[in-house]
Amino acid sequence: MSTSPLETTIAVAQFAPVADIDTNLSTIAELTATAASRGAKLVVFPEYSSFFVPDLGQELVDGAQPLDGTFTTALSSLAVQFGVHIVAGLVEKIDESSRFSNTLVALSSGGELVATYRKLHLYDAFGAEESQWVRPGAIEAPETFEFHGLTVGLQTCYDLRFPEITRRLVDAGATLVLVPSEWVRGPLKEHHWRTLVTARALENTIYVAAADHTPPIGVGNSMIVDPMGVEIATVGELADVACAVVSPERVAAVRTLNPALALRRFDVIARSAG
Repeated sequence: MSTSPLETTIAVAQFAPVADIDTNLSTIAELTATAASRGAKLVVFPEYSSFFVPDLGQELVDGAQPLDGTFTTALSSLAVQFGVHIVAGLVEKIDESSRFSNTLVALSSGGELVATYRKLHLYDAFGAEESQWVRPGAIEAPETFEFHGLTVGLQTCYDLRFPEITRRLVDAGATLVLVPSEWVRGPLKEHHWRTLVTARALENTIYVAAADHTPPIGVGNSMIVDPMGVEIATVGELADVACAVVSPERVAAVRTLNPALALRRFDVIARSAG
C-alpha cells in the first residue's frame, strides 16, 4: 500500500502534573523522548501541564508563569531537541492577583511559539467552579498552525461539551483539533469523555487528539480519533504516549464519502452578552 508524502505520526501524552514546574518538565521530557522514538512529530500534553493541584485556589495563581516564562522556554528547547511540535497547558500569569489564565501553548519543531489558546468555557459544573480562579479567554479569531498538510486548532477540556467551539475551528480551516484536558472523574465522566471526543471528530470529519491526566484525578483514556470517528490510538490509565498516523488525504477521502460540512445549513455566531 502506498503512503502519502504528507502522512505523519502524532502522539497524545498522558501524565499527572504536580505543583512543581521542574518535576513536570522532567516528565514531559521523558514522554517527548518516548513519543519521538516511536516516530511522532507532534506531541499533545494535558491541560495544566505546567502546574497543578486538585483543588483550584491561590496556589495555582502563585504557580502561574508568563507566556514567555521558563516553562514555555523549556518546551521550546525540547521541541528543537527532539524535532517535534509540542502542545501543552500553561497556568499563565495575568494582571490579576487572584486569577490566572488557563492557556495552551503550541511550539513548532523549530522552537517557535506558533499558537496560543485561552480556555473559553470554564468548568463551572459537577460541583466545580473554575471561573472563581480562571479568567475566560476572549472571543477572538482562532489561532491555527500548519503541520504536514493539516491545519491544527486548539481547544481545552470542558470546551468539548460545546460543539460550536470545534465547528468554529473547522470553519477556520482546522482538520486536526488538539484538546489538552484535565477531565476529572465523576458520575459517567469517562463515558462522557469518550463520547464527546469521538463526536467532535465524527461530526466535523476531522482528527481529534485529546490528552488527559492519569487517574485517580483524571479519567485517563487519552486518545486520537480519525475523521470517521474511529479511535486509532488510546492510552489507558498509565502515564504513557499513544501514537497514530494521520494525513490530509484521509480527511479529504472521508469528506467525499460524508460531505456533512458542505451540506450544513447553519453558521456559528457569538452569543450576545447578558
